[in-house]
Amino acid sequence: MATIELKSTITIAMSVADRHASRAWYAEHLGFELAFESDEMGWTELRTRTDGVTLGFGDQEGPTPGNCVPVFGVADVDAARKALESKGVRFDGGVMTVDGMVKLTTFYDPDDNALMIAEDLSGTS
Repeated sequence: MATIELKSTITIAMSVADRHASRAWYAEHLGFELAFESDEMGWTELRTRTDGVTLGFGDQEGPTPGNCVPVFGVADVDAARKALESKGVRFDGGVMTVDGMVKLTTFYDPDDNALMIAEDLSGTS
């Protein structure tokens, strides 16, 4: 049976009403630093104080408290998805690619919690 090659990275993705305000709050209160930001994509990513762990904010009108999606770094998102699908794991849509940045896809655990796997395309990790 196929296995997934996990990397030593995780992004914790949260929906927020104002990414810029959230970025400022986490910087001031927890010392997190800006890693990436795209107003076009509606995405901000912060480096936490833990190696390999980033915090991502996605724009959403009326965020739901407790809305959090762990994003696990993988070496090959297509191979990882195929391995998970072979075990009956349910996915939401296809693989999304942001050229030069990331390939990612959403799947669900048995309790319907959303999780993601992502392949870094930036060449920095």
